[in-house]
Amino acid sequence: MSASDSRELRIVGFLCNWCSYGGADTAGVARFSQPTDLRIIRVPCSGRIDPLFIVRALINGADGVLVSGCHPRDCHYAEGNFYARRRLETLKQFLSATGIDPRRFEYTWVSASEGQRWQHVVTEFTRRIHELGPAPTMSHVSDGAWFDAAAPAAAGQGCPCHG
Repeated sequence: MSASDSRELRIVGFLCNWCSYGGADTAGVARFSQPTDLRIIRVPCSGRIDPLFIVRALINGADGVLVSGCHPRDCHYAEGNFYARRRLETLKQFLSATGIDPRRFEYTWVSASEGQRWQHVVTEFTRRIHELGPAPTMSHVSDGAWFDAAAPAAAGQGCPCHG
């Protein structure tokens, strides 16, 4: 990173307690060099992450969001990461429709023993976010306004394809 890229950006990481958080810890214990931009939120399972957590983080000023969980077929809760993968892949396709650059979001699988892989994932994602620069600011929308806008859409009103 050049001196102009050295400003810390706000990158949020949702990490599975059982695998990815352990992988981050393994990387730290092994003293692998890692960027300091990432702010970790420890969750019980990647399957518990609501895609709205990611959207709200990006709308409220995060420059990037990284989600990391157990490898498929290795979930502590049996199938949580399968649910996560389905939701997060759908979200990734949906982000561009909201005006959010989909490159600002990434999900990956890292086990507790993969400290070196964690270092690579977080370094590459942080590099990408630094290349993109700070996220464009969006006006803050209250929860009430979200629900007011969502109610007619849920009823099929105001939708170009439903009249």
